[in-house]
Amino acid sequence: MSSEPVPVVVVGGWASPFVTRVCIALKLKGVEYEFLQEAVGKKSELLLRSNPVYKKMPVLLHGGLPVCESLVILQYVDEAFPGSSILPPDPYRRAVHRFWAEYADAKLHTALRTMRGMVPGGDKADAAEQVSAALRQLEEALAECSGGKPYFGGDDVGFLDIVVGSYIGWFGAAERIAGLPVLDEATTPRLAAWASRFCPHEAVRDLMPDADRLVEFGEVLRAALAANASSRP
Repeated sequence: MSSEPVPVVVVGGWASPFVTRVCIALKLKGVEYEFLQEAVGKKSELLLRSNPVYKKMPVLLHGGLPVCESLVILQYVDEAFPGSSILPPDPYRRAVHRFWAEYADAKLHTALRTMRGMVPGGDKADAAEQVSAALRQLEEALAECSGGKPYFGGDDVGFLDIVVGSYIGWFGAAERIAGLPVLDEATTPRLAAWASRFCPHEAVRDLMPDADRLVEFGEVLRAALAANASSRP
């Protein structure tokens, strides 16, 4: 019987928070993987074939079998690979962490895209207020979920840390593009302190996109999307 590890592949883009979180989870678990970078503004045949329903990244391929949607992938990684659990062992705490993860994605993703000028006609000031309101809620969630410990997951980075933390680079990019504050130490001091612990973590530091690089990426993406739109009949 072969003892060769089953190959793990991540299909996605380095700048996507949804892709970043998958890579962090794999690194936490000590899983080696191949990263297949998608071209800016295009979707590969592999991506479309692996996720025919939503046609979005990330996709995790484990032994050739696709797993789609980042929150689903995080839970799959937790169950499929040995090592410390990413989700809390207690069923109620798991449910609470899943709730706040869904909340973070629902409230932060589109509002941050609007602040970055990726939503035509979007009001950046209104989007900044939406992000601020969400972060105030997550400030309280951090106090509740951490129990006074350093992370949402307690003593170490866990599921909810990965989900919220995957946006940190884009917080900085949105601030630079919109000229409006996002992660404000005066308003959300616990989250600001948490972010300063999360980013240097050994499973995170090499994967967290730099805000200035993300600003440049946003310009390239907007140009690519505009070019694709203008080429359509």
